[in-house]
Amino acid sequence: MSFWLESLIILVVLCNLRVLGSSRLTACIQTVALQGALLGLLPVLAHLDALSARLLLQAAASTVLKAAVFPWLLNRALRQAGLQREVEPFVGFTASLAAGVLFLGAALWLAARLPHAGPEALSRLVPTALFTIFVGLFVIVSRRQAVTQVLGYLVFENGIYAFGMAFAEKQPLLVELGILLDVFMGVFVMGITLFHIHREFDHLDTDRLTALRDS
Repeated sequence: MSFWLESLIILVVLCNLRVLGSSRLTACIQTVALQGALLGLLPVLAHLDALSARLLLQAAASTVLKAAVFPWLLNRALRQAGLQREVEPFVGFTASLAAGVLFLGAALWLAARLPHAGPEALSRLVPTALFTIFVGLFVIVSRRQAVTQVLGYLVFENGIYAFGMAFAEKQPLLVELGILLDVFMGVFVMGITLFHIHREFDHLDTDRLTALRDS
């Protein structure tokens, strides 16, 4: 079990780095979808010796939403907007990767100072969760395209989900599904917003929306 959890953690970290270093929006969406699928498997891998219907339902709901529904909505927005790349972000991709290394170091430092009473294997998830949260927030504030900012929101939520799994072994099913429903509605509303922004302004560059004028 520990081997599979450690492999999952490494893959989640690599997904974060790819999101920071890639300008191709389709690749970023696929990477976030993969990260969502990996984290959807987390409760199953963490409790292979005590699987239950609740865990399987949680894993299935999380995987379907994060690995299928959300990417489909974002890919649809990309096709309608005709976007392919994140052009001229506020922070360049090389600098973003350098910032990612700093975030990883900060996450490791902070996680070492947090108390944790759960299984040792899950405790190793804490720095990964913090790193994912940092990356999500950084993507939100450092990118121009609204689609990429939505991806940052999803990465941020993935970090919160992983952090919750590390610190709360047994969560009520309704709370878990409620969080997923909130995220689903958030992404759904963002998708509608992206569609209307592109229809009205013929672009999704949020920096160009800072000064709106009457036509």
